[in-house]
Amino acid sequence: MLLSWAAVIVGLALLVWSADRFIYGSAGLARTMGISPLIVGMVIVGFGTSAPELVVSIIAAFQGSPGISMGNAIGSNLANTALILGAVALLKPFTVQRGVLKVEIPMVLGVSIAVYLMCLDGWLTYRDGAMLLVGLIGFLSWMVYSAKRGEAPMVIEGDAIPDKLPTGKATLWIVIGLLLLVVSSQSLVWGATQIAAQFGVSDLVIGLTVVAIGTSLPELAASVAGIMKGENDIALGNILGSNLFNLLAIMQAPAWIAPGLVPDGMVGRDLPVMIGVTLLLFLFAWGFGNRQPRVNRVEGGVLITSYIVYTAYLIMTSTST
Repeated sequence: MLLSWAAVIVGLALLVWSADRFIYGSAGLARTMGISPLIVGMVIVGFGTSAPELVVSIIAAFQGSPGISMGNAIGSNLANTALILGAVALLKPFTVQRGVLKVEIPMVLGVSIAVYLMCLDGWLTYRDGAMLLVGLIGFLSWMVYSAKRGEAPMVIEGDAIPDKLPTGKATLWIVIGLLLLVVSSQSLVWGATQIAAQFGVSDLVIGLTVVAIGTSLPELAASVAGIMKGENDIALGNILGSNLFNLLAIMQAPAWIAPGLVPDGMVGRDLPVMIGVTLLLFLFAWGFGNRQPRVNRVEGGVLITSYIVYTAYLIMTSTST
């Protein structure tokens, strides 16, 4: 038991650090090669915070643990929206641009509903993976178009993009980061599956809770840093971008690598809750149209409470799912 928890804790710590080093080296090398800071900020730095979820889901799918693979993606979205944004609002209420309210949040809500409908038949297949891939390409294209017009809040500010790095140093960090991403993910997935077996719960439950919260740590750090500097768009844009990437990219891992049945409980419980908290965020930010769109401390408390209630219910009923 202690060895399993140690594997999870060490795996999570190394996962976060290695993801940061991989992003640092990749972004620095891209800048050295003359790639646009806009593309570096959006793709490498922006999506780089989802690297832990991506690698963990790929490893879990290859090792025959689709529950961890899918649960990690859905659970990370739940943690991002209810736990992280709730905590950010408690720390410092944040405003929401009307453009984000009218485009980005509805986009996350729409993709969430689409993934729910995709899983409604109880299967995740190659065809679903292909549809997710088309959606990801469309999302990236929209981001580039919007960013060039200065309308994309998911673009990372210039001071968050690493400076140019010597090719040798950048390559070294990329290799170290990638290797440790794989090793730490292996450790995390092994420990998580052992804990699931020891407690008699499904790997889906572990993926939705322990793994999802741990792999969401980069989003937490980025959002708290953004809100404390008064950069609300970065704090919220980081979460919305990560949620879209989780659904459109990370859910592809089990679809392509281990297509098959959707784990019990995901369609009837987890996906509806994910849609529900996204809708809650939209309603809170909208404020019924009679004030500046914002999420206050009370609403942040409601988001966190909803996550706690969901997690408690998940744990209490896990032995029967």
